[in-house]
Amino acid sequence: MNILVVNYEYPPIGGGGGVISKDISEEIALMGHNVTVVTSHFGDLPQKEILNNVEIIRVPVVFRNKQNTASLLSMLSYVPSSIFEVEKIFKQKNFDVINTHFAVPSGPAGYYMSKRFNIPNVLSIHGGDIYDPSKSLSPHKTFGLKQTVKKMLETADKVVAQSSNTKNNAIDFYGVNREIEIVPLGIKQSVYKEKSRKELSLPENKFLLVTVGRLVKRKNLEQLLEIFSEILKEKDAELLVIGDGPEKENLISKSRELKIENSVKMLGRVSDEEKFQYLAASDIYVSTAMHEGFGIVFLEAMECGLPVICYNNGGQVDFLKNEQTGYLIQLNEKNIFKEKLISLLNNQKLRENIFSFNKDYVKNFYIRSIAKQYLEIFNGVLGNYPSLNNEKRYKQAY
Repeated sequence: MNILVVNYEYPPIGGGGGVISKDISEEIALMGHNVTVVTSHFGDLPQKEILNNVEIIRVPVVFRNKQNTASLLSMLSYVPSSIFEVEKIFKQKNFDVINTHFAVPSGPAGYYMSKRFNIPNVLSIHGGDIYDPSKSLSPHKTFGLKQTVKKMLETADKVVAQSSNTKNNAIDFYGVNREIEIVPLGIKQSVYKEKSRKELSLPENKFLLVTVGRLVKRKNLEQLLEIFSEILKEKDAELLVIGDGPEKENLISKSRELKIENSVKMLGRVSDEEKFQYLAASDIYVSTAMHEGFGIVFLEAMECGLPVICYNNGGQVDFLKNEQTGYLIQLNEKNIFKEKLISLLNNQKLRENIFSFNKDYVKNFYIRSIAKQYLEIFNGVLGNYPSLNNEKRYKQAY
């Protein structure tokens, strides 16, 4: 099968939605299929390359100044730029199916390519592209964006949501009356060299709490710092913050305001191996995010055996199990969050039980299983399209 992946963010740029499209693409390629990704160019990344059997084509966009976050202009410019590139690609290459990631901004590009070349389009929605409570311009409350997302949801040959929460948001906010299939996100089985706390320059006699993600408003990290400042009154602990983003300076200022800057380690963006080394060296994974479409980093933390404490607003409720994987707390219940965190720090036996459960349970979410589900969906939508070779499709399009 020849698969075209349309995603404005693909690692090393972007966040979770890019990571999962990369992992699925590489796993499908490993199964013997041909995968071409059209994504945004950034910095000195090559315009074309093949990585892990996946062909990556990076198209020019304007004002993409940050690796972790896209500007509005860069997202808007991705649409015509990617379409222009695919017009050229299609003259030499045949595609069987398009997998478009994110209703906006990738959605309109995938929609156009599908109609132009008579190829089925599978739209994967990731959460923040249809609902982000931290953004004033979240698509669900911005008229133009809302109409665009609704159009993308209604016209795709198949819509795949990463969680029941994302599916319900598509129905509730956009009035979509169609089948939406849920395929959870997955992770590759991690391979990394474990390092001791000493090797990582971490304290050996303190509790280590860790959180990972882009430093954006939705992650609600100021609240996490407030909770952590209360934890320090009772426990000798350190908080590791892995990630980068526009909220970095605000978080540094907040930690100083709370007088906890010496107990908060801002690690910035790290390699995958370093991320897992820090996770494996920690005691508990913590998140106060307002909303997660899925929360793939929870799976990564669980693979390292960490108990997970987070709020219950988002796709994570599909797979996190209260008191088995850690604790799910009602959104913004800071005192309850603190109480559960303290109780877990005080109970080594419970942490050990969760460690064993999480290490085994996370195997259900390894990427091969997720990739197989996507291939079944691709084969399903192909059955509804006439069999056209590349020459026929080209003549039809031009």
